Amino acid sequence: MDPEGSRIQDDPYIQVMMAGSTLRKVKSRSWKKNRYFRLLEDGLTIWYKSRWAGRGHSTFSVTDLEAVREGHQSEVLLSIAEEFPAELCFTLVFHGRQGNLDLVAESPDEAQAWIQGVRMLIHKAQTMDEKERLDQWVWDWFHKADKNKDGKMNFKEVKKLLKMMNVEMNEDHALHLFTMADKSESGSLEIEQFVFFYKMLTQRDEVWKVFQDYSEDGEKLMLEELQSFLSVEQHEGEQSAQHAQELIERYEPSETGNKVTHCAMSLDGFQMYLCSQEGSIFKPEHQDLYQDMSQPLSHYFISSSHNTYLLEDQLRGQSSLEAYIQALKRGCRCVEVDCWDGYDGDPVVYHGHTLTSKILFKDVISTLKEYAFRASEFPVILSIENHCSVEQQTVMAQYLRQILGDMLQTTLLDGQVPQQLPSPQELKGKILLKAKKIGGLEEYVDETCTDEVSDEEEMANCDAEMASTEDSPEKKSKAKSKMSRELSDLVVYCKSVHFDGFEHAHSHAKCYEISSFSESKAKKLAKEAGTDFVQYNTRQLSRTYPSGLRTDSSNYNPQDMWSVGCQIVALNFQTAGLEMDLNDGLFRQNGCCGYVIKPNFMRDGNTQFSPDKPEDSMKICLFYLQCGNLRCGVISGQQLPKVNQKEGSIVDPLVRVEIYGVPQDQAKDETSHINNNGFNPVWNETLDFTIHTPELALVCFVVEDHDKASRNDFIGQYTLPFMCIQPGYRHIHLLSKDGTAIPPSSLFVNISISELT
Repeated sequence: MDPEGSRIQDDPYIQVMMAGSTLRKVKSRSWKKNRYFRLLEDGLTIWYKSRWAGRGHSTFSVTDLEAVREGHQSEVLLSIAEEFPAELCFTLVFHGRQGNLDLVAESPDEAQAWIQGVRMLIHKAQTMDEKERLDQWVWDWFHKADKNKDGKMNFKEVKKLLKMMNVEMNEDHALHLFTMADKSESGSLEIEQFVFFYKMLTQRDEVWKVFQDYSEDGEKLMLEELQSFLSVEQHEGEQSAQHAQELIERYEPSETGNKVTHCAMSLDGFQMYLCSQEGSIFKPEHQDLYQDMSQPLSHYFISSSHNTYLLEDQLRGQSSLEAYIQALKRGCRCVEVDCWDGYDGDPVVYHGHTLTSKILFKDVISTLKEYAFRASEFPVILSIENHCSVEQQTVMAQYLRQILGDMLQTTLLDGQVPQQLPSPQELKGKILLKAKKIGGLEEYVDETCTDEVSDEEEMANCDAEMASTEDSPEKKSKAKSKMSRELSDLVVYCKSVHFDGFEHAHSHAKCYEISSFSESKAKKLAKEAGTDFVQYNTRQLSRTYPSGLRTDSSNYNPQDMWSVGCQIVALNFQTAGLEMDLNDGLFRQNGCCGYVIKPNFMRDGNTQFSPDKPEDSMKICLFYLQCGNLRCGVISGQQLPKVNQKEGSIVDPLVRVEIYGVPQDQAKDETSHINNNGFNPVWNETLDFTIHTPELALVCFVVEDHDKASRNDFIGQYTLPFMCIQPGYRHIHLLSKDGTAIPPSSLFVNISISELT
């Protein structure tokens, strides 16, 4: 069995890749080295090494790749454009935060073979159905275990395979399974026999038990039995009859004969359904764009990036256009540009007064034009941190107009001064400039701008930990700062202003005025005046950003800011961890478009909601859902990745469920750990939670490798909004620390949600 089949192997591009090519790997203008690349027999793994590196080599999977860029489409390849023509160059773009791989071929034909071949393999990997995915997984294990490459696997290789697969198994039992699969009694397994061995190894007793509960003959689920399962266990109600028919057509293996008659589902089909996206914990109807997008911008949470230009830390990190591309591809809708005077009159972007590298402002805007609307058609807010002279501000304005053209929203939509902000729907395909502005939309005033300050100046005022007894230079210089009329005129719906308190904002502020708050100031305001903050955020946009002390580009918990209705909660997208998991979790819904509508009790200007006292506000608020009980039955895990790559190392997994929301809802609980089994651990434990404000709650499932002597190691996680959870028997498809998929690693759970009585 070769899951790739003969068709793709016969493709001339794939044949070139399998034969191998010497490609030049480029890291910089001075680092360009030849490496030998080839596609391995599994049709999925790309292997490469230096001609002089002895036995050392590296590999990566086609499934790790997101795209192939042709020609000079990276900063590195652009820097050597004069040395190597575009037809020799291409870039392999990886999922997540992994850096690109820039390559130069020896001929245009060879470059095309790799460009088109890799694109073909990426497309195949992305369009595989569940059966093909499983076949590929089996083939991968066979290929890894067949050390001597003879197309067979002996028992010694099987024992090594079990260690590789993260499973501790009694040798007698392993030999028993091996002997059962070795029907030819040859002492080795060929691929078809290995499929049988793998099937025995991955037999899911816990799925079989659920199947047995609804199958009268124990062999198959008749249409009515499957319908009953969907209605009772999966809480599907009236649609279960129609859905049962569709599931048999979609997942029942054709060789059983059930598919032809649409009358029954076998255990294999049942398991395939449960492991599919339809059987996942995330409600399918919430994955696509499903929310009302016609409300004012202030009524949405907006996926937002801080110091977008940085790939690393804020002292010595690299500034890069790739950082903008990565953020925009993740659905980010507010990016930051830190602008400073360039030496030759061309503004530059970097983290001022640090050793971070510099990139040209015009290149950032060109990148924004190309990538702004690939992941989402809804508006992008360009947050300008302006440190430039008036002259270079004018240059910035010229670049913005010339490069972005009609994409840049420079006029009022209907020519009228708005009483409320326009909607994402009205601003589709538009880029909004967030910056200081001379005067308001109502009139023009003197070109001296006195009441606005930059975010960094705001930080100097607001971060208690950064305050000093003497006035800082920022405070002294903020009194008057010159503003370019040309740049000012481009600001329409996002005028940056200093925050003078909720009372002042309530009586004087305009809907198009936006203030920025450091994390410490935002937390202080949330604690002291939570309801005022929520009301303020119904009318105006607010932006929060990490403390200046976070020089390592770490993040704060965004939930604290979302709980008072802050829309633009800016995070360091380049830094993986819990905070970005929460951000990814919230914005995983609604088509990953970067906009999520706030709960209705956070959109009413007269709301009395306060995150610290949600139950008090409940008495005077008509918008609430009933508080709910969440019961998580953690049943089992499947093929968890190894944490320690040492040959004998096997994980001791545990599952922790964490709730993030209003303070009253913050909670966590965990299962016990299972010794030496990352392949198919079974917990059968139940974790219970009470959720008082379900509309603001996020649920995080974390799997860790238990270590009694030190801190547990991270294995995988999945985070989603409470309101997007599908009850019933569900699989949770785990993600890496970087937020990328790690198939086929998953958890099998039984979720029930009930109202508090």
